[in-house]
Amino acid sequence: MNPAQLDWALWRSFLAILREGSLSGAARRLGVAHPTIRRHLDEIEAGLGAPLFMRSVSGLVATELALSLRAAAETMESAAAQLVRTASGEAGVAAGTVRITASEIIGVEVLPPILSDLKLRHPLVSFELSLSNSVEDVLRSDADIAVRMARPAQEGVLARKVGVVPLGLYAHSSWIARHGVPESLAALIGSGGLIGYDRNPALLRVLVALGLSVGPADFCFRSDSDLAQLAALRAGLGVGICQEPLAVRDPRLHRVLPGFAHGLETWLVTHPNLRDALRVRVTLDGLSRGLAGYTASLPRTA
Repeated sequence: MNPAQLDWALWRSFLAILREGSLSGAARRLGVAHPTIRRHLDEIEAGLGAPLFMRSVSGLVATELALSLRAAAETMESAAAQLVRTASGEAGVAAGTVRITASEIIGVEVLPPILSDLKLRHPLVSFELSLSNSVEDVLRSDADIAVRMARPAQEGVLARKVGVVPLGLYAHSSWIARHGVPESLAALIGSGGLIGYDRNPALLRVLVALGLSVGPADFCFRSDSDLAQLAALRAGLGVGICQEPLAVRDPRLHRVLPGFAHGLETWLVTHPNLRDALRVRVTLDGLSRGLAGYTASLPRTA
């Protein structure tokens, strides 16, 4: 291909077609005219000398070539987004957009007040928040800052540990009124009253490490969404693991089986190239202060 086919606008259209499965869907997604998408696709295919999509009754189906190009095109997408965020700042001024990735619980329950305080301190800084329990790659520029609940395994990143979030088993007062306080973890598991994961084996690994055998029948509610689990706990559906600083906010949540105690290391991760970007540096400092305060919250026992 010649350099003209490396135009990001063309590959942006390619990704939209890949994700939407049609030219019209891609046009709607990007807010451009249908003929523009068609022209972009024609230009790429002409440069490659091969088709990227085949027509079917359900829309456009990606060819093997198109699928093989997806990762590289998504890398271009991340780099373009990073370029826009970096260019939005001004030298010597904390300004521009910072993209943060975090887990569902941290992103919904913990970060908003921290970001609100940061916005008051630095009004020219804006935030993008990506909520996912998967690990986004800061080296690939998927995000400027990642909040991770485990020590980063990726090499080449800048990482700062800000604390450890204590975990405990909690139950709503309405559940305790119906079932009583469980006498042991084994008894709780046998009662089928646990809230836990569906296909993600994280909770199962914790219980197995404690020497306890569990299966699907031991759970009254299963979901891989941490927010859904927290909602089920707050609704009195069963007993679940909860971050203690969250549990203390609700007087109706009570700690049960205090011998069950674990912690989640909390880390801030960024790309080394962003260490001197003022918008990133002030956001890192603000997140560090806020998350350190959150992890240091005193737990409340039942």
